[in-house]
Amino acid sequence: MSEQNPQDRFTKTPVAYQMPGTDRVAVQADIQFRGADGGPLPMDVYLPPDLKNGDQRPAVVIVNGYPDPGFEKMFGLKFTQLAAISSWGRLIAASGLIAVAYSNRDPVADLDAALDHVEKNLTSLGIDGARTGIWASSGHAPLALSALMKRRELKCVALLYPYTLDLDGATGVAAAAKMFRFAYAGEGKTVDDLPVATPLFVARAGKDEMPGLNDALDRVLAKAIARNLPLTFVNQPEGLHAFDIYQDSAMSRAVVRSVLTFLRSHLSLDRISG
Repeated sequence: MSEQNPQDRFTKTPVAYQMPGTDRVAVQADIQFRGADGGPLPMDVYLPPDLKNGDQRPAVVIVNGYPDPGFEKMFGLKFTQLAAISSWGRLIAASGLIAVAYSNRDPVADLDAALDHVEKNLTSLGIDGARTGIWASSGHAPLALSALMKRRELKCVALLYPYTLDLDGATGVAAAAKMFRFAYAGEGKTVDDLPVATPLFVARAGKDEMPGLNDALDRVLAKAIARNLPLTFVNQPEGLHAFDIYQDSAMSRAVVRSVLTFLRSHLSLDRISG
């Protein structure tokens, strides 16, 4: 058997951790919502196996920080079709929450459009509008932080090996955004712009090889602690970038469980067993 090529590895590798119930998650695929430009965009909604008609559950929106047209041109599929994203959607749903993944044309404006669609269609989507959080990783995370700064209805945010903010004159995040073409919506913002009461989870990859990522993240973490923000921090000392996908280890699985526990806890569901 030939070794998987790098593009297939990126697009077809699911999260290393699995849990009971992921095979029973119902997926409402390609729900149409109106993008910021007025045109239709697809959204996938992952429903917990035990969700009954009329039930409403907290939701986690999986943030897409790259423009899908360019992403699809490069990789041949949309963000929502990545194995990592669909498997995270199933994990979140199997843990009892509703997961929402969406496509975009304009990362910043279409995240707002997706969140607005969720708010306006709570009953049909089965979502409890008072309990919504966001999840993001890597280059998607600056957009998640920007959303947290301006949308105070969000109850929590979970970030994995995230690009974050340039502080103290640094330019590493802006340079990475230009290189990798993700949306740096928080440019010019600081940790002081984050809400003081919204819980934040950060998983750091100790051996992250992405340029400038941990330098920026470490500054953000230090200032978040100095502000005494409600921060849950996990460091994976052997972790490479995207360790939840590429490193099938006890530590990687423990971090994924910690993310799910954080989301459940701060969106008012019982903690999951580990």
